[in-house]
Amino acid sequence: MTGWITRAALALAAAGIAAASAQTPLVIGGSVSETGVLADLAAGYRKGLLLWEEQVNASGGVGGRTVKLRLLDDASEAISVGKLYDRLMQLEHADALIGPYGSAASMMAAAQAERARRVIVDGAAPSRSLHKRAPRYVFQAAIPYSMYGSAVLEVVKAAGYRKVLVAARDDLAAREMGDAAVQAAQALGLEAGAVEVFAAGAADFSPQIAKARGEQADAWIAFGEVRDAAQMVRSFRELNYAPRLFFALGAADRKFTDAVGQDAEYTLTALEYDVRLKTPGNAAFVKAFTAKWGGAPGPSAAQGYSAATVLGAALRHAGTNPQKQREFLAATEVPTVLGTYRVDPATGEQISMRPALVQIIRGRPRFVWPTVETKARALPYPQWSERRPLKP
Repeated sequence: MTGWITRAALALAAAGIAAASAQTPLVIGGSVSETGVLADLAAGYRKGLLLWEEQVNASGGVGGRTVKLRLLDDASEAISVGKLYDRLMQLEHADALIGPYGSAASMMAAAQAERARRVIVDGAAPSRSLHKRAPRYVFQAAIPYSMYGSAVLEVVKAAGYRKVLVAARDDLAAREMGDAAVQAAQALGLEAGAVEVFAAGAADFSPQIAKARGEQADAWIAFGEVRDAAQMVRSFRELNYAPRLFFALGAADRKFTDAVGQDAEYTLTALEYDVRLKTPGNAAFVKAFTAKWGGAPGPSAAQGYSAATVLGAALRHAGTNPQKQREFLAATEVPTVLGTYRVDPATGEQISMRPALVQIIRGRPRFVWPTVETKARALPYPQWSERRPLKP
């Protein structure tokens, strides 16, 4: 009789513990720049995370547990992020971690997560620098800088072009994109030399144009800011130069067409995110985000929502066990509004997501890849003597 009572008591205790666990919120910790110089850029990231939290709780939570986001303000100071993530793990008892906004801050967060052997999903850290040392617990859910030239290089090869000039603004992000583009071009059997690095604020691109002409480059692929793209077009027109393909990052921004007018036509560029994309769940995401926040989502909102989607999938399949989470994230594809999440299992670096390729047609960016709009004209980039004023 006593043994039966003991077993019954143990069973009741276990049931009580399970019930309490089901009622205890699942805490997901992270930091977001709510103040400081990055606050405006990071605002969308935070809103994307909060929308995911609301939706997942409305559908019953994760494993029967309500999700509670614990987001700390890092004040746009990367140096403070490590201490914040240590606090999230030690004092806030976070069950899972999501990365902060920006690669510099993410490096600090990743160091703490690695030290504690805790998985962290980075949604807004495009640099591959986080993954050079083959981390075991850091997983990239953002479109990496290394992918920004991938789609246009496939267009170059498909068009039968051979020689590529790659130019990059003298900053870490643009140079990482440029270096990756050269490597990708060479892997495709294209001819591409070292990246032509230009200074921030460059107004004269005649040296690069002279080199492109001398080498008879078919394609000009440039990574920089909107101002750089506009100045390149001005230099092209002044020197009567037109490559067979012109790609400039940032040209999709309305400021580019405002700066050069109809000379923007036929420029190819990349879009990290767009509400028109046919990625998994994007239409529903746009509708829900707009209803909640009163405006359409931008790239940072998609980053936050996608990172949470990936981490949520890991929690559903692996629970709160970091080793099981790591195994899941290293081996599994997860559909997101930025594309399909898939990483190099050895480094955690994203290898599937990449920006859309668009072309400026009648002043608007039209999709060339992954879908093609009927009004899009891909190639060739017209010579200046061939161009005619657009009719209203």
